[in-house]
Amino acid sequence: MESCHQLKKQYDDCFNHWFSEKFLKGDNDDSACSSLLKTYTDCVQKAMKDNKIEIKDIEVNYLENEDATKTPT
Repeated sequence: MESCHQLKKQYDDCFNHWFSEKFLKGDNDDSACSSLLKTYTDCVQKAMKDNKIEIKDIEVNYLENEDATKTPT
C-alpha cells in the first residue's frame, strides 16, 4: 500500500484545507476533494486485492471481541 501514500497525502491536504477554509465557515459542500478520495480509495482497494487482504479481515469489532474485554492477569 506504499504506492498509495502520495495519494493519501494529497487527499489529506485537500481535506484539511476544505475543513478549515470551508466547513468551519459554514460551507458543507464536500465535493472539492471527492475525486482525490475516490482515487485514493481505489488505490487502497487495489493494494488490498493484490495482497489478498479482504475487508472483513480488518473490520474487527473490538467491543464484541471477548479477548479485548478481559483484564490482564
